[in-house]
Amino acid sequence: MGDTPSAAMLAEPFGDFPKIIARWAAAQPDKPALRDDAGELNWGELGDRVERIAARLQETGLAKGQSVAILGLSSIPYALVFLAAVRAGGVAAPLTTSASREQLAGMLADSGADHLFVTRARLAELNAGSDQDFGSGVPHRVILDEELDSWMAKPGTTAAPFDPGPKDDFNIIYSSGTTGIPKGIVHSHQMRWRQFAFTAASWLESAAEIRSLASTPLYSNTTMVAFLAPLLAGGTVRVMGKFDTARWLQYAQDEKVTVTMLVPVQYQRLMDFDGFDDFDLSALRVKYCTSAPFSAQLKREVLDRMPGTLVEIYSMTEGGVVCLLAAHEFPDKLHTVGRPAPGSELKVLDDEDNEVPPGTPGNLVGLSQTMMAGYKNQPGKTREGYWTHPETGQAWQRMGDIGRIDEDGFVELVGRSKDMIISGGFNIFPSDLEAELEKEDAVAEAAVIGVPSRRWGETPVGFVTLKDRTADPAEVMAAVNGRLGKTQRLAALHAIDEMPRSHIGKLLKTELRELAATLDPVE
Repeated sequence: MGDTPSAAMLAEPFGDFPKIIARWAAAQPDKPALRDDAGELNWGELGDRVERIAARLQETGLAKGQSVAILGLSSIPYALVFLAAVRAGGVAAPLTTSASREQLAGMLADSGADHLFVTRARLAELNAGSDQDFGSGVPHRVILDEELDSWMAKPGTTAAPFDPGPKDDFNIIYSSGTTGIPKGIVHSHQMRWRQFAFTAASWLESAAEIRSLASTPLYSNTTMVAFLAPLLAGGTVRVMGKFDTARWLQYAQDEKVTVTMLVPVQYQRLMDFDGFDDFDLSALRVKYCTSAPFSAQLKREVLDRMPGTLVEIYSMTEGGVVCLLAAHEFPDKLHTVGRPAPGSELKVLDDEDNEVPPGTPGNLVGLSQTMMAGYKNQPGKTREGYWTHPETGQAWQRMGDIGRIDEDGFVELVGRSKDMIISGGFNIFPSDLEAELEKEDAVAEAAVIGVPSRRWGETPVGFVTLKDRTADPAEVMAAVNGRLGKTQRLAALHAIDEMPRSHIGKLLKTELRELAATLDPVE
């Protein structure tokens, strides 16, 4: 038995993530560490396999700071390769499962990986209809769910030492929901430590058992709160290959899950599930949410029906400000994303990058201890994403959102910068119109985009999913337009079966714009 990592150790300004994992493995070898739909590993097995995979990566030429690409649904083997890449001195580079073959080829090339771990199912999908074998040009390609056990070094093998520095790269997260080749967002060891070690330390101080349910993909930055932080705390993590409402509830009940991260669309599916109230979720201590707009109405329903605290996290994969809303503590602020967390700063700028008065909507820029190292191979794009403070010279992250700060310091988002509609010279925030649409009893969900208009330059068009399929969109639009100012009124409203979303629930307005282009033009 080894020494158990302490809360004080995790509260240090910087630490060695792989060494913490190794110490937990030595201290509690028989405790469950990872679970997936196929089985379970205890901490002793996790520690052994991470070392063996890391050793084999080093034997096959992995250089310090070189990427290790991973592609497939979340699983124990996937999690092991992620951890082993970091342990070996490399950089974990999980690739977006939902991306096209061309996008994945671009990500793989951009990462510079000489090692590709890919599941058989995803490889078959990528090779279907193509005369080229995906990833065959990578020096070391391993079928993740078939060859990993035979590929890794023999039992008992340990990897050569690696002592990470704060600026060493930890992982690359490729942005999702974009056209073209997604940008690779590089995170350092220091950033990951600051993000998750303090959280893990607080869990250890509470002496509560940590059992996490990670139901979003391991290629997503969203998932790291439910994956890396619980492992730093010596907890147990279940990863789900695909989210399924009934299975999530069964796992949460049977395994007495205490920590989880869900995106808003997952919370909505849980709330809409007929048998939700039949499950015992009383072990839940803390629920997190991030990645997409989380309506006040849905937050309120989650607070009423699910045990434990509810914490919304607002930030970007790139970093910038981190805002936290402890929804259970501020029931009158559910329309906001909370206040900047300790160590985070936020400013609101106009289009000329001047600060605006409190309460005025503007472009959000943020500064924190969890800023990205930059975009992989794209220094120009990295610079474009920053605002430089004119007095201090510090680089602040442009958050891409329009928001305002209320008198209590809470941040209310009113739209994405790129989604703002300028109609007849007036700024229209889609979120204002979406909120009005969702007040209608017949509307389940709403999204508003700007489309070209000969008369106004741009004009708002709405899309809704309906609770009542017999409802007339024209009547809904008339009711909403009756409450809106003349400059805000919708030019058209279309009912669709389902909102287009990424794998982590982000609304894809790019697809709505493509759909709008196929519909009758507006004036």
